[in-house]
Amino acid sequence: MTDKTDFKRSLDSYRAGRGRFRILDVPDLRYLMVDGHGDPNTSPVFTEAVESLYPVAYKLKFASRQELGRDYVVPPLEGLWWAPDMDSFTVSRDRSRWLWTLMIMVPDWIGQDMVAAAVERAGSGKRPPRLDDIRLETLSEGRCVQTLHVGPFDEEADVLARMHDEFIPENGLRMVGRHHEVYLSDFRRAAPEKLRTVLRQPVAPAPSGSGGPLREDPVTP
Repeated sequence: MTDKTDFKRSLDSYRAGRGRFRILDVPDLRYLMVDGHGDPNTSPVFTEAVESLYPVAYKLKFASRQELGRDYVVPPLEGLWWAPDMDSFTVSRDRSRWLWTLMIMVPDWIGQDMVAAAVERAGSGKRPPRLDDIRLETLSEGRCVQTLHVGPFDEEADVLARMHDEFIPENGLRMVGRHHEVYLSDFRRAAPEKLRTVLRQPVAPAPSGSGGPLREDPVTP
């Protein structure tokens, strides 16, 4: 019986405290990714993305255990979120304007060939609807600010406003990249008030004399 790696325990980037903003350096990590846009509460594309990522992630886990003798807990679902106007997240919460990439982390000992085989096996039965859209990609975030939010997703706005408008500029930083969420709870099963979500924002040093939370994020659909 091999030891089972739990990345939520072994990776520092999965650690966050409620009510506390933390600056950390996130290593480059590889993910299964699939893109979409629109309201995650009502868009069938969002549900299809979730239903397509998990079969591949579990095929990879089983292949790693059987072929490499390395077992692990499938990492949590994660998401990158952005919009032409980021006030769509913190002020208006206009979900129809949201763009997103859903992701599940892939251990560094798994190669592209194993990912391709897992995708093929995932499509051998009832084919997941977004299977052909899944890709393996490295995410490089570097210096980030993150915190833990406990509760419904719609109550994130105040936390994000404090992160974006207070903590980040007060620490001489500016926002870069895309808003990142790590779903430590399974939102398909957990009660909204018990959801535990890591909220992360990549940052960089702010220009000298800047007066607000500047942002560098080329928005592409």
